[in-house]
Amino acid sequence: MSQSYNRGLVEDFGRWKEFSAGMWAWIFHKFTGWILIGYLFTHISVLSTSLGAAGNKAAIMDETDIYTTTLQGLEGLFLIRLLEIGLLAVAVFHILNGLRLLMVDLGIGLEAQDKSFYASLVLTGAITVASVPTFLTGVGI
Repeated sequence: MSQSYNRGLVEDFGRWKEFSAGMWAWIFHKFTGWILIGYLFTHISVLSTSLGAAGNKAAIMDETDIYTTTLQGLEGLFLIRLLEIGLLAVAVFHILNGLRLLMVDLGIGLEAQDKSFYASLVLTGAITVASVPTFLTGVGI
């Protein structure tokens, strides 16, 4: 019933080597945007399930309510701390790349798009690395 159509080699996986910095910036921006949307829904889901006894003021003062114990339990997991570092890196890159795109749309720095993309990557790495000790040692909840 259906005819076969030869489109050639559609899955040319070697093309990524030819991508310019602008293409990588676009790919990373879309990827980080989807990660942030996924985090937002996960965050809302976890918080909404832990608000069971929100009206019990005595439990809140004793820090035995569901919300506080859920957050303390999650913060105690090393994996969650690593995921928070990743979330910070994703958010910082998405913000910096968004500012870079805003400048490009305004006509500022059109000739230096590659350099500004690399600068946003380096700045993201620096901010993330500088904040690793804070996430791993943690601050009191």
